[in-house]
Amino acid sequence: MGPVGKPDPELHEETLVSLPLDARKMHTFEHIGSLAAVAQSFTPRKTRSRLLMSIYIVLIKAKINVLLPFGPLAVILHYLTGKQGWVFFFSLIGITPLAERLGYATEQLACYTGPTVGGLLNATFGNATEMIISIYALKNGMIRVVQQSLLGSILSNMLLVLGCAFFAGGVVHYSKDQTFNKATALVNSGLLLMAVLGIMFPAVLHSTHSEVQYGKSEVSLSRFSSCVMLVAYAAYLYFQLKSQPSLYNPVDGEERQNEEDVDEEDVPEITLWEAVSWLAVLTIWISILSGYLVDAIQGASESWNMPVAFISVILLPIVGNAAEHASAIMFAMKDKLDITLGVAIGSSTQISMFLIPFCVVVGWSMGKQMDLNFRLFETATLFITVLVVTFMLQEGTANYFKGLMLILCYLIVAASFFVHIDPTSSDD
Repeated sequence: MGPVGKPDPELHEETLVSLPLDARKMHTFEHIGSLAAVAQSFTPRKTRSRLLMSIYIVLIKAKINVLLPFGPLAVILHYLTGKQGWVFFFSLIGITPLAERLGYATEQLACYTGPTVGGLLNATFGNATEMIISIYALKNGMIRVVQQSLLGSILSNMLLVLGCAFFAGGVVHYSKDQTFNKATALVNSGLLLMAVLGIMFPAVLHSTHSEVQYGKSEVSLSRFSSCVMLVAYAAYLYFQLKSQPSLYNPVDGEERQNEEDVDEEDVPEITLWEAVSWLAVLTIWISILSGYLVDAIQGASESWNMPVAFISVILLPIVGNAAEHASAIMFAMKDKLDITLGVAIGSSTQISMFLIPFCVVVGWSMGKQMDLNFRLFETATLFITVLVVTFMLQEGTANYFKGLMLILCYLIVAASFFVHIDPTSSDD
């Protein structure tokens, strides 16, 4: 038998012309009937049913959605009681499921766009919560809150998220060392060290009083360095997604790939336009709650007798990284550390090389003096953290002991910020 191909349109028209009038009418009616069947699929009843199903999948199905009522409760408390401590606490809890659902909607959208655009979407929306909180705080002139919350996100991803993932994976796979692609880890470590380079020089320039124009040179240097870092991050995305994607393949080659093909069938649960709509709705709701959250930081610090630095560096990032924390641990327990590193270290790279420079550029457009001068204490903390994690990753193996060390390092960092207070004067 010959191959069966697509029918020739011209031959099809000739055949229709040669048919009797009654047969041509019957063919036309069949075509109209098929269009009517398509139109029937968009009836109000089916549209309403699809909408209810989408709401169930996004807002009810996941267990973390039991925390969603805390968001409206925070807004109500803001206007009824004015107790900033409770407003901050309930806003913090209310944003947690929204951040997780935003990640879910991004994954659903990536199923339709393919791996390349999906990677860009994950890079954009993976840290959307931190971006929204930072832009709102920047608009209110709370530059130190922006700097400390972004720094805290990096520290949380590199120490707490990665440490818990290594520890959980090491406990499940107790009898062996888990392995991952060392080349990927080294590329990300190099980008993190470049970010430290860009953040360190404005702080050193300010602290050594070696500026050409006091208070202006560090801002100019920060804006120039931010533009360079954004170019480097764009080159990194091209390198990762287009130029050499084979560099980011799992270490076990075909076996790991076959396992992923079997276990991870990317079947979307919601349609393309539903995913886009939910991204818009969730982003707007996170923006609203972020406003109440940022406004209540100072009041919560006073009512809880807790430094603002601890709230910004430790508490805020835990909320923004809730979804990443859970997914990194889950993949580590499935012995898929390459994905775990992409979640934890990749997110730190996005924040340090994209989000921080982006906030500097946005502050520049707003007329705010946002810079890369994170002060000596925060800069030293970031530098030491990057060094510790780089040494942990250089062997390309992971176990529960390495995970425990990273968690303990994070506890030391958290305790340090609990006793740290920003200098009252502009000069350190």
